[in-house]
Amino acid sequence: MTTAPNAGQTIASDRSHHQVEGFVLPPLALYIHIPWCVKKCPYCDFNSHAAAPNLPEEEYVDALLADLDADLPAVYGRELTSIFFGGGTPSLFSAKALGRLLEGVEQRIKFVDGIEITLEANPGTFEQAKFSAYRKLGINRLSIGVQSFQSSKLQALGRIHDGDEAVRAADMARAAGFDNFNLDLMHGLPDQSIDDALADLRIAIAQQPTHLSWYQLTLEPNTVFWNQPPTLPEDDTLWDIQEAGQALLAEHGYAQYEVSAYAQPGKAARHNLNYWSFGDFIGIGAGAHGKLSSPDGIIRRTWKTRLPKDYLDPNKRFSAGERVLVQDELPFEFLMNVLRLTEGVASELFSQRTGLPLSLLSEARKEAQQRDLLQDNPDRLTATAEGQLFLNDLLQQFLP
Repeated sequence: MTTAPNAGQTIASDRSHHQVEGFVLPPLALYIHIPWCVKKCPYCDFNSHAAAPNLPEEEYVDALLADLDADLPAVYGRELTSIFFGGGTPSLFSAKALGRLLEGVEQRIKFVDGIEITLEANPGTFEQAKFSAYRKLGINRLSIGVQSFQSSKLQALGRIHDGDEAVRAADMARAAGFDNFNLDLMHGLPDQSIDDALADLRIAIAQQPTHLSWYQLTLEPNTVFWNQPPTLPEDDTLWDIQEAGQALLAEHGYAQYEVSAYAQPGKAARHNLNYWSFGDFIGIGAGAHGKLSSPDGIIRRTWKTRLPKDYLDPNKRFSAGERVLVQDELPFEFLMNVLRLTEGVASELFSQRTGLPLSLLSEARKEAQQRDLLQDNPDRLTATAEGQLFLNDLLQQFLP
């Protein structure tokens, strides 16, 4: 996100106000973190760890279910609308292990009809029989970490697959019965030209995914690329790539619904939409984060023990901490999420998700509208095109 100079006025702070009637428990999702991967990529700052020859599948599934048990009292009586297996590389786990896990989850908490269950997978771990078995378990959506279809770029990114394997992964997904799958694709790669980036997009579109996550490579602290930066495209090239790529995706029926998410009609990821709409999610697994609301409107952020060896240690706790969001934080926390959505959200969702009066935003909202960062629509909270471009600047209007 780009930050423009001269950020405007921040939201007024009022520690005396109380939550109002109108708070509604949001939908509930489950995030399951599987932290192992074949090889740590040089740009990756996620909680991922190179896998040993024999993964502790059984022990980890036991730990995940015990971790979930500890969170169940906070979500009593609620149903899961989506499940997302993230990592790491969850597709390193066998169908048997994931089947036992899903069965254990469903025994503990009810699934809504038609629940969305997504599994992250990398092309270098694809096996036809394995993915057919995943589909039979009820996993109905894949998110395939392609990143690029050009072997030279994949090598520069430290990926374990090549361009041909990336295409085969999409073919195998369809053959295994997945008619709903996402391709993760990066742009702004080392020495990437606009032609390179658009070639990647065209190949991705040709695979006919229902969803594309298309995001710019950024250098993050505590990564190899941060310490040994590669040569990245100039800012002007990045702008050109972004504009041309968005036009190409729109031309082929992929509507942008979030900063880096594009989908065919009706195929936006439900798990993503819940997250960006300030919904609730249980986070289980090493380093997993969660957000949980209670019926009285108290909202907690949770996080779990980060290192797999500690997470699996029976003498240690799964929970590494939690924090209650104070009322002054809630407007910014809410808007930091929902303003990433291209269409924004209905204004009434602010009170439903936070329990605070919408009038609390009035002054900062007016200032953002005057700066053409927020649409002048009383019924919706939606960034303008300028606001999406300078999202950090828009959000600064609402800092506590």
